[in-house]
Amino acid sequence: MEINRMARKPYSDTRLVQYLEKRILEMRPVTQNEIAMRTGFTNPNMLAMIKSGATKLPLDRAPALAQALEADEAYVLRLALEQAVGDTAAKAIIDILGSPISQNERGWISEIREASRHVDPRLTSRARAALRGIFGK
Repeated sequence: MEINRMARKPYSDTRLVQYLEKRILEMRPVTQNEIAMRTGFTNPNMLAMIKSGATKLPLDRAPALAQALEADEAYVLRLALEQAVGDTAAKAIIDILGSPISQNERGWISEIREASRHVDPRLTSRARAALRGIFGK
């Protein structure tokens, strides 16, 4: 049975699917059909298929889906890229081109620049430990 499920829903274990499940719940009372329409899907069932892992999100739809989810476009694009080409290929692309930076990450970078008085601080082990402590890691 597990093999049959995987054959029908090959993308069910991706981070994009996990994010969609969580974000769609958070957006209530907005319905999944409304989100699909805002994304521009002609068939509202397309979002359900992506959310279930039956199909992957077309990369060209990532910005529209992010807007429909009131999410950061760069973050959704990274998740869609992982889903589209796999973790290893997505990592290679990001290593070459750089990772899309989300609006939230831009905020962190701006704050670091301001706090350091724009001196380009090196990420020391102490600074890394402090950052990880903020996130409970």
